[in-house]
Amino acid sequence: MPGIQFTLSLRTIASPAGMAVWIVCVLLSAAAQATDPADRVQFNRDIRPILAANCLECHGFDAGTRKGDLRLDTPEGALLDHDGRAAVKPGKPDSSELLKRIDSSDTDIQMPPPETGKTLTAQQKQLLRRWIEEGAVWQKHWAFEAPVRPPLPAVSRADWVRNPPDAFVLNRLEQTGLQPQPEADRTTLIRRVAFVLTGLPPAVSEVDEFLQDQSPGAYERMIDRYLQSPRYGEEQARHWLDVARYADTHGLHLDNEREMWAWRDWVISAYNRNLPFDQFTTWQLAGDLLPEATLEQKVATGFNRCNVTTSEGGAINEEWLYRYAVDRTSTTMQTWMGVTAGCAVCHDHKYDPITMRDFYSMYAFFYSAADPGMDGNISRTQPFLRVRTPEQQRLSDDAEERLRLAEEQLQKSLSEAAAAGRLTDEPADPAAERPVSDLILDDLLPPGSRSRNTSRNEAVWIRSSQAGENTDARSLELAYGSDYELTIDLTLIPVIIPADGILTVDVWTDPRHPPRSLKIQYDDGRTRRSIWTDEMEVSGGKRMGSLPAPGTWHSLEIPLLQAGSTPGARIKSLVLGQDGGRVRIDSVRISGRLVAGRDPRASFNAWWEISRGTSPDGLPPELQKLLVAGPQDTPDATQLLQLKTFWRRVVQRAEDSPAAAERRSLDAALARRAAVLDEVPGTFMFTDLPQPREAFIMERGQYDKRGARVEPGVPAQFPPLRSQDGQPLTGRRASRLDLANWFTSPENPLTARVTVNRIWQQVFGAGLVRTSDDFGTRGDPPSHPELLDWLATEFRDSGWDQKQFFRLLLTSAAFRQASVATESALQLDFDNRLLSRGTRFRLDAEQLRDNVLYVSGLLDATMGGRGVMPYQPPDIWEPVGYENSNTRFYMQEHGSALYRRSVYCFIKRTAPPPFMTNFDAPNREQFCSRRERSNTPLQALQLMNDVQHFEAARVLAQRLLQSTGDDTARITLLHRTVLARGPAEQELPILQQALNTQRKHFETHPEKAALVIQNGEAAVAAQLPAVELAAWTMLCNLVLNLDETVCRN
Repeated sequence: MPGIQFTLSLRTIASPAGMAVWIVCVLLSAAAQATDPADRVQFNRDIRPILAANCLECHGFDAGTRKGDLRLDTPEGALLDHDGRAAVKPGKPDSSELLKRIDSSDTDIQMPPPETGKTLTAQQKQLLRRWIEEGAVWQKHWAFEAPVRPPLPAVSRADWVRNPPDAFVLNRLEQTGLQPQPEADRTTLIRRVAFVLTGLPPAVSEVDEFLQDQSPGAYERMIDRYLQSPRYGEEQARHWLDVARYADTHGLHLDNEREMWAWRDWVISAYNRNLPFDQFTTWQLAGDLLPEATLEQKVATGFNRCNVTTSEGGAINEEWLYRYAVDRTSTTMQTWMGVTAGCAVCHDHKYDPITMRDFYSMYAFFYSAADPGMDGNISRTQPFLRVRTPEQQRLSDDAEERLRLAEEQLQKSLSEAAAAGRLTDEPADPAAERPVSDLILDDLLPPGSRSRNTSRNEAVWIRSSQAGENTDARSLELAYGSDYELTIDLTLIPVIIPADGILTVDVWTDPRHPPRSLKIQYDDGRTRRSIWTDEMEVSGGKRMGSLPAPGTWHSLEIPLLQAGSTPGARIKSLVLGQDGGRVRIDSVRISGRLVAGRDPRASFNAWWEISRGTSPDGLPPELQKLLVAGPQDTPDATQLLQLKTFWRRVVQRAEDSPAAAERRSLDAALARRAAVLDEVPGTFMFTDLPQPREAFIMERGQYDKRGARVEPGVPAQFPPLRSQDGQPLTGRRASRLDLANWFTSPENPLTARVTVNRIWQQVFGAGLVRTSDDFGTRGDPPSHPELLDWLATEFRDSGWDQKQFFRLLLTSAAFRQASVATESALQLDFDNRLLSRGTRFRLDAEQLRDNVLYVSGLLDATMGGRGVMPYQPPDIWEPVGYENSNTRFYMQEHGSALYRRSVYCFIKRTAPPPFMTNFDAPNREQFCSRRERSNTPLQALQLMNDVQHFEAARVLAQRLLQSTGDDTARITLLHRTVLARGPAEQELPILQQALNTQRKHFETHPEKAALVIQNGEAAVAAQLPAVELAAWTMLCNLVLNLDETVCRN
């Protein structure tokens, strides 16, 4: 339970006596939280939750389903006279029909009706009676009134108060008869702060720095150091990624990869730069609409492109455009207003003041989105932005300039050759047979070719070096799919089968992910497929041999005549394929002998003749028309010259050209530009169509059942949209920019409250409103309503400064309390809602993994980039993956990428990382602002046995053994590294005994020691004895699994 330190363990509760104690504690806590008889009943605190849970579904806001013409969520409805009877008669409980109905045993009139399965407790009935006796005073739902800064309450222990939030906390404690706990020790505090701000534990050096700083302000300086750490943005971003439902795949059908990680990196950067939350809001909702919008502001709009999308066969475009707009509306309203607006898709909201018209007016802001209903299963669904760093922009500009100069130089050389009569459009001896060796592809696909592959995405190229270096060599990657095929249609430059022709393909197979087979296929009028596989029997092609040895490059040869081809036939397409692994193709070459006059790369007329009647790509439309017509039609002399010039620049073999060097320079410049562009990431952006779509109320939430037409607007029960001069917006269509400004306006009652509540939840484990995703009638009331309003106004008036707000909470005495629970606190504040002690709860999934990586020294702190794939059990992706999906197979990373922070791990929506789902992380299919915390045996098994955790224990053990000192010194270092504190006097002998037991075990079973230290890919320190390393590995594993390790005290 949150806030209890070593008082009630799961083992204790599991025993009969322990269960009895737990039940007593719960009952005492419930009794303590019941309304004091001397305290007046409050409608929002005491009555509204009863009505919302039991009555408002039939007697609430939704007129369409309201029964008996009775409304109980407003005083007008509850007090309304019905033929001399009223549900509520203030001061007259015995005359109030509400009480008669809930007390009745007659099933015909009993409320709630027995068939609903709902019943009121005796305590709830008594509260309703007391409320009516006291005058039945109504309150408007607290969350829908703009927050007003309250005065600080009076407290008895003013010396305990460090800042204003403490006054509100202490006031509630004193009213309840509780006292706060003393301040926690320094090692507990720095570990607590480090996890809140960075999601990582403090390093031993950071602990020492804090402990040695005894001057005033040491605690505040420690907080500031973590606020300035780049790890701060990574930790805060992961909470926002839950809200935004960010993932690395589309989510439906093939669940193919989408390229959006540049938006995730922008979120991290925004937190690190402390972008004010009002700007953070505006940029994400309407960055593209800002005057002279920057690239960064456009990138930010990716928030509303994070939703799940599809391109499934049979899906209806209009339906999915509707669904996307519904999702974006629901997510936006829940993110900034904390209301479950999605309940008003089919009917008026049953509990909150949101009608269907309200919902679809908000929906109209998003229904004109420019992205398609079908994502195409591609990674770069439009609208898509290239996001260049300044260095990438410089390299891109240099590559474009290099290409421009190469084209100019080629044109100059060809002009000079023409003037000198050195152009060669036809061979000197057309009948001569010449040897040829032509690259079909190398660093680029052939000019004018068309390509497609089974993943529906662009071909993937891998560079042999990084941008900025001299080489631009690239190879094609075929990966991730079952029976993956890349098809290249050779439309512009004809590939003719020569005499004695051989097709050569340079291939490399991944030793860690070898394919089951390799396939090279070409079409010369018939499909001819060659297969390399270790299986002896194949179908659909000719087996050429076994798979080449992985990890090195091989040249695979296909004798074309033996494959059945005839010299002079044209290869129309080439297919490169593999099954189930990762393969790279460096080059494809055809060699043999061709008659010069029939060689389209040696003879312009041969090229023109062979292209007649085809539909080639890669040349201007007017020349394409001329080429397709063929040489029989007498062309215009100017056009003929243009067509010949094109042939000389693109089709003719470079070695036959009088401008051979310039042709090679142009090819190199084209490859350079492509190589530089490969390394420029991109991301989805949100923008509107030039002409907005008309939006309608969709009856019963059906995409094709249009009702009344609506314009963009906000719910009628809330303050109106306003123009820049502060007047209600009239005379023009409202935009998303108007909406963004409305969310952060002082009139908006929810945005500031919802935001500070989520931050409070991060810091204290639960929000002041525990249902941080629902501030409506069905949500929990705030534990400290005045504190929530004070925080909301403070956050707003501070300029929406998130780092300053974190500093405010972390410097409070409430946060700095020890987490020990007293007997009275267990009785009166069992779940720590009143903050009678420091909060204590288990770390989140990402923190658990990052923690072991960090303390072991394995963590790779590289920031940004495409999602990485660390260790994962087998058959997580594969059972749910379609054969031609590019997320069909999980291909684990190797090297330092295994140890990147969890915020950078690749998230496939239909099969999220099990280390995350096992510890309650969402699959990112929809909005999530509050993760549950379950306790399961599988979690313990993961922490003890998962390769990532066990490897970390072994690497941590290596660090300890490589340090100086005896067992005691190393155990102390272990404790300080993992828990920030040294071992207590009684802990040291327990740990020493555990170490000795493991030593004895492995001395007896050295073969088991060898198995223990081989877990994971991190190098094993060769100089360390296996028995000793194994023993310390097990001790480290023990400490990494302590309750104190996996919890934030």
